[in-house]
Amino acid sequence: MSYNKVSQENIDYFASFLQESNMIVAGAKLEDYSHDYTEDLRYFPEIVLKPVNTQDVSKIVSYCNVNKIPVTPCGARTGLSGGSLPVCGGIAMSMERFTSIIKIDERNLQATVEPGVINQVFKDAVSEKGLYYPPDPASKGSSFLGGNLAENSGGPKALKYGVTKDYVLNLEVVLPTGEIIWTGANVLKNSTGYNLTQLMIGSEGTLGVITKIVFRLIPHPTQDVTMLVPFKSPEKACEAVSAVFRAGITPSALEFMEREAIDWAIKFADESLTIDDEIKAHLLVEVDGNDMDVIFKDCEKIAEVMEGFDCSEILFADTAQQKNQLWSLRRSVGEAVKSHSIYKEEDTVVPRAELPKLLSGVKVIGEKFGFNSVCYGHAGDGNLHINIIKGDMSDDDWNNKLNLGIREIFELTVSLGGTLSGEHGIGWVQKQFMDIAFSEKNIEIQKGIKRLFDPNNILNPDKMFN
Repeated sequence: MSYNKVSQENIDYFASFLQESNMIVAGAKLEDYSHDYTEDLRYFPEIVLKPVNTQDVSKIVSYCNVNKIPVTPCGARTGLSGGSLPVCGGIAMSMERFTSIIKIDERNLQATVEPGVINQVFKDAVSEKGLYYPPDPASKGSSFLGGNLAENSGGPKALKYGVTKDYVLNLEVVLPTGEIIWTGANVLKNSTGYNLTQLMIGSEGTLGVITKIVFRLIPHPTQDVTMLVPFKSPEKACEAVSAVFRAGITPSALEFMEREAIDWAIKFADESLTIDDEIKAHLLVEVDGNDMDVIFKDCEKIAEVMEGFDCSEILFADTAQQKNQLWSLRRSVGEAVKSHSIYKEEDTVVPRAELPKLLSGVKVIGEKFGFNSVCYGHAGDGNLHINIIKGDMSDDDWNNKLNLGIREIFELTVSLGGTLSGEHGIGWVQKQFMDIAFSEKNIEIQKGIKRLFDPNNILNPDKMFN
């Protein structure tokens, strides 16, 4: 589809209601909005606009809809699928001015916030009230809540508490035509019409621009125990995961790390942790609640389960400092891999009992195509992050043959009952593989939804579908 370039006339219109400090029309600062955390992709916007309220957003998108100018909503740009990249040029509409926690309703365990609030800032604010917002992506210290909704972010705590979608009650959304709607109601149950709230979550900014969010909250758990379980076999570690749940225990987190993942994280984070040479993988397990006796009993059961899968000596974190060290290592794995080598990260998810087959299959595919992989992720919910390392691959193979290997990984994933992404989204990078997960009819229906919301295809175009 062809779009119009941003003209001086267009800039003058935006300047009629946006302050100069909320517009970037040229210069080096445009580069900041040309990339996210997805490998080395760069797509420059023609202009960056920073609206300060819902009415500003409405004016921008309605004007662009009439004038056929593409608009790409963006937040902190911490995504891993290129979802917020302005691949068609036009306008990067940054939501960084939407930083208000409007209301924390302690009576109803709800909060109303703007999409530019940082995840951790929100978690801390509700924690001060004794409340808890569980979704905790690795980027929680920098990612915006609006971006979390756009990608339906998860994190380690998704295992017990669910992902972003499980905490959203209602949304204020600006449609591509500029119209403003609320998608639902501030209630726990709602069977009134189609569920537009859930449709917006995970839509990657292609259907509308979120300007307010109503979250449900839960009471904050008061106690937790963290344990690091070493294994001589990565496959055995993966087998142990589903066995924990069959034993009737639901940890608050259950994370998997291959040996190289934790080794690189130790070096990257400059931490001291001695690991025996025979250890090839770890499970990081957290159990939380309000009764330490119950928590310790669950930990004892988990230890018994793990021993049945040839684990080595389990490390129990005795202090808050030790807990923080272990979680710091886990959360730094992604950055550690990124700093270590040229790589590509895939975000597969399968039913948790199929993790051993997925892991071993990835290694076989790597041997076939000549790449190494470092795997880690949220094993408790079957979410495996596969970091493909260039290593000794030639530039030609890396650029031209690697996608064939990635396609085989996704084909394996889907054959095991899984899908392409658990929490990173499709965006720009993974759209070429959507045919593996969906039939032609399914994709046709999704494209039809996009056309209904955005008939001129101005909102985050060229994402999710070819």
